Amino acid sequence: MPQTIGVIGGGQLARMMIPPSVNLGLGLHVLAETEGMSAQLAATDVGDYRDAATVLAFAPTVDAITFDHEHVPQPILRELVARGYQVHPGPDALLYAQDKILMREKLTELGLPVPDWAKVANQDDLQTFLDAHNGKGVLKTARGGYDGKGVRIISDAAEAADWFAALAEDANGGHLLVEELVDFRRELAQLIARRPSGQSAAWPVVETVQKNGVCAEVLAPAPGSEGRIAEVAADIAQRVADGLGVTGVLAVELFETSDDRILINELAMRPHNSGHWTIEGSVTSQFEQHLRAVADLPLGSAALRSPHTVMINVLGGPAEGVMEDLYPEVFAQYPEAKVHSYSKLPRPGRKIGHVTVTGEHIDDVAYQARAAASLFDR
Repeated sequence: MPQTIGVIGGGQLARMMIPPSVNLGLGLHVLAETEGMSAQLAATDVGDYRDAATVLAFAPTVDAITFDHEHVPQPILRELVARGYQVHPGPDALLYAQDKILMREKLTELGLPVPDWAKVANQDDLQTFLDAHNGKGVLKTARGGYDGKGVRIISDAAEAADWFAALAEDANGGHLLVEELVDFRRELAQLIARRPSGQSAAWPVVETVQKNGVCAEVLAPAPGSEGRIAEVAADIAQRVADGLGVTGVLAVELFETSDDRILINELAMRPHNSGHWTIEGSVTSQFEQHLRAVADLPLGSAALRSPHTVMINVLGGPAEGVMEDLYPEVFAQYPEAKVHSYSKLPRPGRKIGHVTVTGEHIDDVAYQARAAASLFDR
């Protein structure tokens, strides 16, 4: 009997689940935050994911629930499970994607490689950590940060006075997370999918390039990653997925350090920006694989379709009009490029789409992808 998958959140990740859901014969219902969001084609409901009544009214309309983001409150997630609804990933796993301190505690408990870290409740605690780490550190809010938000590089505890003041005003109190400022050569990402039965499939490790804290481009596979790097990254992702009981797609963001370590930076338990390249570059895209896992169907091959794939985010977009206005020029100049629009209005720094090119030679592929994406930023 065909299944219907419910996605909470109506952003571009939910939007990119629509084509594979059609191909798999799965129904897709989206609970979008507002009208007109990226996934509006499948948005059967509109409402606040933080409102228990809204989410609990959505749940009976689908066979399994998954997410476009990790922000649904834990009490709502646990009520869904208590009522017998299938939730993938479940609250016990999502907890570690929602709270960075809990994530660091769990990864440390599992013996996985992470930067040196501490949870701090005041400026004195923070300054003690900074003094022990060459006077610098990376300070993060435990919850809510993404795309560079909720993250500061600091060299004096006084620079965090406003964040500690906000904690003091919070009735629940809390801590901030401080980490060593890692000297890294580059950032990597390892994606893996895992179904409830435990079957898993991992894609090749990729290199990610950030711009102002936002992913700007992805090179797949990561240049020079054959052998040890690929093996270590895949092993880390497998251990995280199994250790946390993740179902669906898991993205493990990594640092490759100057002293040849591979350290875990962040986790995402959903399709991820670093995996958009898989739509054209892999036998099974992250979006199809995520739906297979949520529906507990056998996973597809994660093998490459081409030796190299480069994905470039379109950040901001044209100064006038919309992204689609420039399609004729982009398509004429770069027929090898595949363009994905998120149906969002342009705005400085906003992800409104991405461009992917696949091919035999990394330099040529990267040039074409970057050049095609650049035509949307003017």
